[in-house]
Amino acid sequence: MPLTEKQTEFLQGCGHRWNVKTGATGSGKSFVDYAVVIPKRLTALRGEGLAVLMGNTRGTLERNILEPMRSIWPGMVGNIRSDNTVELFGKRVYALGADNKKHVARIQGATFEYVYGDEITTWSEDVFQMLKSRLRCEHSHFDGTCNPDNPHHWFKKFLDSGADIFQQSYIIDDGMLPGHVVEELKKEYRGTVYYERFILGRWAAAEGLVYPQFASRTEEFLIDDPETWLRDHHKQLYKLMLGVDFGGTGSATAFKAVGITHDWTVIVLDEEHIDSRELDPDRLSRRFADFVRRVEAGYGASQTRADNEESVLIRGLQNEVKREGLQTTVVNARKMPIRDRINLTIMLMARRKLYVARSCGHMQEAFQTAVYDPNSLGDVRLDNGTSDIDSLDAFEYAIEPWYQKLIRAVQIPYQPDRQGGGQYKNLSGPSGMWRG
Repeated sequence: MPLTEKQTEFLQGCGHRWNVKTGATGSGKSFVDYAVVIPKRLTALRGEGLAVLMGNTRGTLERNILEPMRSIWPGMVGNIRSDNTVELFGKRVYALGADNKKHVARIQGATFEYVYGDEITTWSEDVFQMLKSRLRCEHSHFDGTCNPDNPHHWFKKFLDSGADIFQQSYIIDDGMLPGHVVEELKKEYRGTVYYERFILGRWAAAEGLVYPQFASRTEEFLIDDPETWLRDHHKQLYKLMLGVDFGGTGSATAFKAVGITHDWTVIVLDEEHIDSRELDPDRLSRRFADFVRRVEAGYGASQTRADNEESVLIRGLQNEVKREGLQTTVVNARKMPIRDRINLTIMLMARRKLYVARSCGHMQEAFQTAVYDPNSLGDVRLDNGTSDIDSLDAFEYAIEPWYQKLIRAVQIPYQPDRQGGGQYKNLSGPSGMWRG
């Protein structure tokens, strides 16, 4: 497959210490890296330090870089081993998650000869600061990509710092997605902060409604009867999840029943919303048991994810479930970062992979009224009682165990042209384009 003009420009300019592509999703930022840049860098290593691939997690690194690389370079790309290394073009390369500093602690202190970074804006800043001090060979290079974030993000500050950086910015029209797909994506993200970031490739602050698609077109997301809808759309539930958010002073306790189909469509099936002032631990457990019975009667066995800050209340739910012989398992919620939860929900809505039973009025209101905190520099929801954060938390606890698979279902992966990929088997790259 021929390179785009922007990709060719990158190969001509990427001889700097830091070489970074920012911009829209699906704009071809990563393709030139796994097709040309990474193989070229690795085959040129002198053995003076480690070679490292970093992504938000090892899973995203596998999905975004290693998996498509295998399609272009069969037999040259191994699998990530238990020691966090992978064989690439005959070189031993570390493959690490960069969302938490502890994930890279085992190589802290080492010299890095080459680093490739995927989804940099999702990393821990501590990891990046550590990386800067270890990229210390005279000929060390860093190549990386990311979607833009808010204008105050730590990585944006680095890009504006005057370091030896070659930087490109991509819009979605710079890429290789079919025109009709690009137009659909533009329609799906219009009105959200992700239109600015994922379509226009801009560093934009999150403002106003968090879920404007739902707020302006609520009826499109509602279904009257989930069982009838599933039957009419030839879908079956693959997972049944319950989410529990325990209310404190001035907030409510929320139960959500969420179904996930085999094609990764998410449906809010049922809910319970209780004024926490009416509850004590025993009454809470009984109300939860009643909710589980109702959901179980309609949909079967489930798994429950509950707010992990309330261990005493969770044990109460566990004991009640066991005593009543109910078919659910109560475990702690993971409580992923808010921005990741927001991102997943927006993408599910954009791809029409999220629906709400009409009877779940609290869930509808929560999606309609959630707004970003105007005083936060990150993508944080305003939590001052003006919107139903409890319902949002309970919903998110229910689906977050399936975060990676749901994200994969709503993203549009680039499928390499296997027949055209042969042109990249010359590691010198397209003639006259490589100056690294």
